[in-house]
Amino acid sequence: MVQCDIVMETRMRHFLTAATLLWMVATCLKPASGQTSDAAVFAPVEQWRIAVAAGDAAALTKMFATSPPPQIKGLDGKDATLESEVKFWSGWKAKGLTNVRVEIVKEQLPQPNVHVLVAEVVLSVQAEGAVKIYYVGMAQAWLETGDAWNLAFVQRQDAARLRQPLEQKDLYPAAADAKEEIIEAIRAAAAAHKRVLVVFGANWCYDCHVLEEAFHSPEISPTFEKSFVVVHVDIGQADKNLDIAKLYDVPLDRGVPAIAVLGNDGKLLFSQKRGEFEATRSMAPEDILDFLNKWKPSSSQN
Repeated sequence: MVQCDIVMETRMRHFLTAATLLWMVATCLKPASGQTSDAAVFAPVEQWRIAVAAGDAAALTKMFATSPPPQIKGLDGKDATLESEVKFWSGWKAKGLTNVRVEIVKEQLPQPNVHVLVAEVVLSVQAEGAVKIYYVGMAQAWLETGDAWNLAFVQRQDAARLRQPLEQKDLYPAAADAKEEIIEAIRAAAAAHKRVLVVFGANWCYDCHVLEEAFHSPEISPTFEKSFVVVHVDIGQADKNLDIAKLYDVPLDRGVPAIAVLGNDGKLLFSQKRGEFEATRSMAPEDILDFLNKWKPSSSQN
């Protein structure tokens, strides 16, 4: 059986369905009377962002509800402490934080005076003369009590150098003809003087989605788009397209995503054999760029 540390259904469950989960949380709350907030402009999140940027632990602490006490969850759904949550966010300032962006992925107002959202927090950190970007996926539920909004529920991912997907995509359509798609990719690569990345994986594989996000990130996309054509080959539950993996000498028991690199003549140039991308979520943009730069075509290569 192909190993993937945490499959899509469990790794992302609280974020892919966060709006539904937070709706359930919201129905357990007893908000005070008041007006429903404008989903397009929600000031408390901006105030939260400013507090994170300033490393202001006191301000962050004051944003949490006290009655009822807030629900603070880790990615695994287990309870976490208010102190640990505040420390995580306020601690970035001491690490060299220079900028914070909050990119809303989903936003709902399930009942009056409750505002829920799923977002990606993008942190720019200056360290050792360079700026590094970190991504943290989070879910929040805000409760209005009187004239104040307070955090009643929070959950977040760990910080990562690559954007962590918060929405499930059909990267590996079940009905796709992988062999025909590889043939078409080789034709396209020959016409554009590119190479082919054959990426073995499945929709259940979290790291497969992280890798796809990385290919289209600002740091990696220029190199990827200029030099490669990609084909996603669905392995099902380690029982599909195994003949293609064997053809390209890719041992799927080492984990997915797994990559084979083809020249624009279809010749195999590289086979992933040591599970190099199996833990893509822990990689940095530089790691993937190093790989792409190594295998991109030069003027004398196909």
